[in-house]
Amino acid sequence: MAIRAIIFDFDGLILDTESPLHTSWMEVFAHYGLVVTQEEWASLLGASADVPEAYELLEAHLGRPLDRKRIHEQRMARELQLLDEEDVLPGVRELIHEAKTASFGLAVASSSDRAWVEGLLTRHDLIQSFDTIVCAEDVAQTKPAPDLFLKALKQLHVEAHEAIIFEDSEHGVSAAKAAGIFCVAVPNKVTRCLAFADASLIVTSIADYSLHDYTERATSTR
Repeated sequence: MAIRAIIFDFDGLILDTESPLHTSWMEVFAHYGLVVTQEEWASLLGASADVPEAYELLEAHLGRPLDRKRIHEQRMARELQLLDEEDVLPGVRELIHEAKTASFGLAVASSSDRAWVEGLLTRHDLIQSFDTIVCAEDVAQTKPAPDLFLKALKQLHVEAHEAIIFEDSEHGVSAAKAAGIFCVAVPNKVTRCLAFADASLIVTSIADYSLHDYTERATSTR
């Protein structure tokens, strides 16, 4: 059967929220004298917007608990300041347009909370493009569990072999594999150090291929 739906991750895939997140956390770590490698940081991404492991790394380094709420508020203010400078990533609008023209179903499936995802999609005039948006509140487990993608499939009324997922994190790619869906890994500036061994296809940008090319590759692997 033909491909009938496209499912997008959000953070780092539609909008580069990962770079502001990374910068703001690296500034916090530096303040406390902690060094976290690019690979270690990138491996944590995709399961939660607030990266709980970051607090754990910091507390383990210091050997004491911290006021997580205060750190979150201060760091988030910095992240939002940096996020104001970001725009939708290359190829996203074009692929959405191609998919809408071809009457594909379109979804966002994100481990972040709905207010974050819908707020930023609205700001960038994209929210009306999607038939459904599935977020952390909607499932029992976020990525790397497949729950978000399975729910998106159900709401789009398609089967796993009729969809393509676009992801930027290894947690997301693992979730797509668990759901049995062809997954295009699009590493961003923060996650490009990862191998993405479970991805069906790896590209440098969504703009690398047309919708036709992506669907051809997905159907030829069956």
